[in-house]
Amino acid sequence: QVQLVESGGGLVQAGGSLNLSCAASGSIFGINSMGWFRQAPGKQRELVAVSPSGAPSNYADSVKGRFTISRDNVKNAVYLQMNNLKPEDTAVYYCRLGRYWSGIPEVFWGQGTQVAVSS
Repeated sequence: QVQLVESGGGLVQAGGSLNLSCAASGSIFGINSMGWFRQAPGKQRELVAVSPSGAPSNYADSVKGRFTISRDNVKNAVYLQMNNLKPEDTAVYYCRLGRYWSGIPEVFWGQGTQVAVSS
């Protein structure tokens, strides 16, 4: 199995910045993507940014130009630098890891970290 531990959430004023981190441990092989999703109260979980292995990163339109995803393949970690935060960015942010091994695709989730942006 894979364990994901997120950190870096918190409360920030609009226009501020936060940097989320996610560290993976356990059976870390066959990783094909790492990324971030978020879920606001009363809404479905949505993609924020994803970094496929060996391919360009993808971002939700709502965060393009403000958020940057990066990976450290040595540390098996993924980061999300969030700048110019807006109140609508308030949500629980989840790290996700995709793995393909022995013909079986799997997805693992972190426990989530709360981001709150005040106006």
